[in-house]
Amino acid sequence: MRFPSYAFDPQTGVATFDYLLDGPEPLAFTETITFPVSQNPAPAAFHRVLDLLHVVAGVSYYKVGAPARVVAPKPVPREAADFFTAIYTHGMAEYAYRNRLAHVLDLVVEVPAEESTRPEKTDNSQGRPLSAVGGGKDSIVTLEILRAAGLDPVPFSVNPNKVIVEVNEASGLPALAARRRLDPRLFELNKAGALNGHIPVTAINSLIAIATAAWHGLGPVVMSNERSASDPNLIWNGHEINHQWSKGVVAEGLLRDAVIAHAGLTEPYFSLLRSLSELHIAQLFARHDAYDDVVTSCNKAFKLHDPTARWCGDCPKCRFVFLAMAPAMERARLTHIFGHDLFADETQIPGFLELLGIDAHKPFECVGEVEESLVALSMLTDDAPVLVALRAAVPPTAWAAASREAVLTPGGPHFIPGPYAKILDASIS
Repeated sequence: MRFPSYAFDPQTGVATFDYLLDGPEPLAFTETITFPVSQNPAPAAFHRVLDLLHVVAGVSYYKVGAPARVVAPKPVPREAADFFTAIYTHGMAEYAYRNRLAHVLDLVVEVPAEESTRPEKTDNSQGRPLSAVGGGKDSIVTLEILRAAGLDPVPFSVNPNKVIVEVNEASGLPALAARRRLDPRLFELNKAGALNGHIPVTAINSLIAIATAAWHGLGPVVMSNERSASDPNLIWNGHEINHQWSKGVVAEGLLRDAVIAHAGLTEPYFSLLRSLSELHIAQLFARHDAYDDVVTSCNKAFKLHDPTARWCGDCPKCRFVFLAMAPAMERARLTHIFGHDLFADETQIPGFLELLGIDAHKPFECVGEVEESLVALSMLTDDAPVLVALRAAVPPTAWAAASREAVLTPGGPHFIPGPYAKILDASIS
């Protein structure tokens, strides 16, 4: 796979990225990303982030054929080269696992041997934070923490859907948005039976956010990825397979290092909630009822025929978020948010058992750790039919291994800058 060229028009904010899969019948693609236009001239840091984005966004086209070689278009620092390889291996691990393509996990992205130049440093650490909003509880918590600290955050999203627009409206904060348009030929190939699967989309959207912040003269991009995002789903061929890899702390560190080394931004990107569990974040969300009618963390709801549906009510994400929120709010409020009481629906029991680590590995979804689900269950005392069945199914050894203190105490590796760490500490104390 090669990356012939990319172009950017500052008048329209449109960047076009070209890709080529070599072979007997070469496949060429062009992706379009439209950035929100700024009155500022695009700085060198912006263009250097586009260098990284060009390669990383290519995973969407790589998966069509999974070629054995990926050749980057220009020299980059070692940190960026390492990031590229991690994106095409760890970031594509679920794709490799589902398609039984073991060679993907051993790929090394080839980078031209010429020495790359390192840019002058740009201190962006004091600028207004660009806060990524996905429409779920986590990004709402981050937005409200930053607002309460007086940092005047700017909400940001890529391809904002109805939920994200309404969450931004509920926040009352002016937002920025970018648009990503995949080459239509990709969908034609998928319909024809091309290889397909999960990609590290968070890494792509993160670089789009960093480029936007650089062009608009803003500060760091602040994400809302939690501690459990680093927890793998399973081990295959000696490799960890993690559906959320690009949301995990290792991916965050690699992306930061690549941007700092190649673009020169001193504080490009971090997750404010990295040290917290999903269960802890759910408790923080419960403080903010202004979003009850607009929030959703369900990825399947948008595929339903009902345009008013925000939660499908029958997927791992719905079940996990319902379970995580339940200890922190009244059941009536929880049922209002979801439109359905999942603890009264006994058909949900097998799905909840997966979350509890019984009879299956953790689902390939953005859900918390098994221990978090067990602790959440232990905090609930009522006799709803589903809860009764789940308590009976959990073996004593599992209860013994679930520590409420460990789950609800902040900890673990993170990249939160000192001033922001103090803000987080003050918000959860």
